[in-house]
Amino acid sequence: MKMINGGICAAKGFTASGVHCGIRHNKIKKDLSLIYSEVPAAAAAVYTTNLVKGAPLTVTKDHLADGYAQAVICNSGNANTCNSNGIEIAEQTCSLIAAELGIKADDIVVASTGVIGQKMSIEPFEKGVKPLVNALSKNGCDDAAEGIMTTDTVKKEVAVEFEIDGKICTIGGIAKGSGMIHPNMATMLVFITSDVNISPEMLQSALSSDIQNTFNMLSIDGDTSTNDMVTVLANGLANNKKITEKGDDFKIFMTALNTVTVTLCRMIAGDGEGATKLLECSVSGAKTLCDAKTVAKSVVCSSLLKAAMFGADANWGRVLCAIGYSGADVDVNKIDVYFESKAGKIKVCEKGAGVDFSEDEAKKILTENEIDIIVDLNDGDFSSKAWGCDLTYDYVKINGDYRT
Repeated sequence: MKMINGGICAAKGFTASGVHCGIRHNKIKKDLSLIYSEVPAAAAAVYTTNLVKGAPLTVTKDHLADGYAQAVICNSGNANTCNSNGIEIAEQTCSLIAAELGIKADDIVVASTGVIGQKMSIEPFEKGVKPLVNALSKNGCDDAAEGIMTTDTVKKEVAVEFEIDGKICTIGGIAKGSGMIHPNMATMLVFITSDVNISPEMLQSALSSDIQNTFNMLSIDGDTSTNDMVTVLANGLANNKKITEKGDDFKIFMTALNTVTVTLCRMIAGDGEGATKLLECSVSGAKTLCDAKTVAKSVVCSSLLKAAMFGADANWGRVLCAIGYSGADVDVNKIDVYFESKAGKIKVCEKGAGVDFSEDEAKKILTENEIDIIVDLNDGDFSSKAWGCDLTYDYVKINGDYRT
């Protein structure tokens, strides 16, 4: 398993592009992205559990009913949510891109991100589809990653190379997401491509299993978006023996997929709106996996702890507080807590009580931009991780006038 360049274009048979079509007022920002497979691909997806859903999710779910897709089109700047003509716009978008690509409209994944409840017109898509298709390239990942960004400050892309059945295989991905992230399925928008030969059923099984320990363990601000979606397309061009059941090949695929998703989780958490620090909570010694997950996510979701991390304040009591109200079955008198970064590691709590430690050393550790909050419950064999970010003044500034 090794990291490689290329993102969503690293896998055989995939190209991508991104253009400005006029959805966003800023003409220098790309707002429309396309991912294309030269052959139909097995497809899987997971969607937000929010009862208010963007129209593109409804359309995509219908299109993926047969387990296959060949392209993904995504716009930024408008979520196409709570619009009376939302389904119509999403379907028309697919028809436009299908005509240009020469494929079926129901083989297209459609996604949108941006402001909720804002009227949307098909006109920008009519202008943008031809340039978008003409721009398709094996070097198009950067443009596609840019075209799906909203408040993101950096592009998020990754790819890995590995071997299955003696064949070199690849999985790559891009993501967008900085705020409104507290998923119960996945997070924001994530598009993953692979050249592995795998059945739609096993691809869905892999994705549905993976998100439980990756995107479901990510939180920026506690808000579950209306447009959250993760999709995976696998076109089989690596020519490995088709994966149709669990086994060694499926395990290798799962490991590679997890490498991509964990990397994207960390990128999203580190680019949280207004964030200055990536937080990772590592929990061990839990009675059950559910307890470990519950504790880890409760810690990274604590606004008080997130604020303390922004101020490099080793206020470990806020860690204990978050564990205490999490609902997990824990013995508070057994809990140990450490803070760690590349500047060092320091123990701040033992058996549920404070220990003497150097505030200066702790501050040095917490001043780094990646912080690991280590929690040992000392009461079992299960562990989990969750990701988040600090809470800063800029988060309020960004969201105070996001629409206007």
